[in-house]
Amino acid sequence: MKPVLTNNAPAAIGPYSQGMVIQNFVFTSGQIPLTKEGNLVTGDITEQTKQVLSNLQAVLEAASSSKEYVIKTTVFLKNMEDFQKMNEVYEQFFDGHKPARSCVEVSRLPKDVLVEIEAVAVIEF
Repeated sequence: MKPVLTNNAPAAIGPYSQGMVIQNFVFTSGQIPLTKEGNLVTGDITEQTKQVLSNLQAVLEAASSSKEYVIKTTVFLKNMEDFQKMNEVYEQFFDGHKPARSCVEVSRLPKDVLVEIEAVAVIEF
């Protein structure tokens, strides 16, 4: 196993890695809408989702993977009424690639953000 570390995504805010690589799989930690400098994006669900997916992409790239190699994501929403707007940004980000996905509403997320996304991917061959 090897931890993923990149300065192009926010540092972990607890005792965990941005991601882990084992064999040819990448498991990302949940990404929230923090800039790589650690500043919180306080916009609406659209702006927060864009930042989350940007962070996710940076972690995947640091692990020699990319969004095209994502197998599954899990999306955590503070309010399921934000699903449609989140889904529009998500669909544009993946640009035709459709990984398996779970999406759940949760009562609270770190730093009271609106969305968190984690992913499982493979490393490019």
